[in-house]
Amino acid sequence: MEAIKTALERSLNLLATMGIADIVDILLVAYLIYKAIWFVRRTNSYNLAKGILVFLIVMLIANLFRLKMISYVLRKAAELGLIALVILFQPELRRLLERMGSSFSASRSQSGTEMDSAIAHTVLACTEMSASKTGALIIFERNVKLNEIMSTGTIINADTNAELIKNIFFNKAPLHDGALIIRAGRLAAAGCVLPLTKSTNLSKELGMRHRAGIGLSEQSDAVVVIVSEETGAISVAVDGMLKRHLTAATFERLLRSELIVEEADDKPRGFIQTLKKLIKGLTNETDKHNEKTV
Repeated sequence: MEAIKTALERSLNLLATMGIADIVDILLVAYLIYKAIWFVRRTNSYNLAKGILVFLIVMLIANLFRLKMISYVLRKAAELGLIALVILFQPELRRLLERMGSSFSASRSQSGTEMDSAIAHTVLACTEMSASKTGALIIFERNVKLNEIMSTGTIINADTNAELIKNIFFNKAPLHDGALIIRAGRLAAAGCVLPLTKSTNLSKELGMRHRAGIGLSEQSDAVVVIVSEETGAISVAVDGMLKRHLTAATFERLLRSELIVEEADDKPRGFIQTLKKLIKGLTNETDKHNEKTV
């Protein structure tokens, strides 16, 4: 009992000496550890992580028993292993750095009458395609540029129009199988090929359109709209989280909240605002991972 009391007093003394810099330091380290765990789970590298952990334990045991030869071999293998990991996970690391860069940009939203008109025409087109059970996959580009994705399709560069969107996704149209990309409120490209999500926790009801939409939302900050060909349900994927069975009103409200900039977003962000955003993002990531399979 005395030992517990002493430990508690020591902990309270340590907490009393903590400053703002220490709290920020702890939060940043916790965020980096969480992102490392999230990266392992997102890239299906759990078995690889276990193998690395076993390797480190063996290296620790070899050092503990002073096995010089095996310790030397393991150290050299660890040095080469770091390079090998960078090469193996180069695409994932690149996407992770792109996402980190986009999260600190001034604003992920866009303003202007073009975007407002694009949202209105998209909602109208998707509502009508939902009624006729016409499958559709529409991407609203934000800070992360989708030039590589656009290169897989056909450049359009046209004003966003509900009738044009419906014609693109007409089941006998040549571009209906791919994705339509909207950039700065204009139809940029159609018939684009998207990467599929690697997540194995998705519902079996979700088809290729949904998996492609979730996959792109995991790799970029785009807002992806999916209309199911089987059920006509409208869904939206953002940051790897899929919101399904949206009504027209909810669908429009969601697009506006994600794509239309508010006046408060134009104000410069200070360090405290950035820290709050990191903490909010840490909380939201957990919620999104739990809700993605619903």
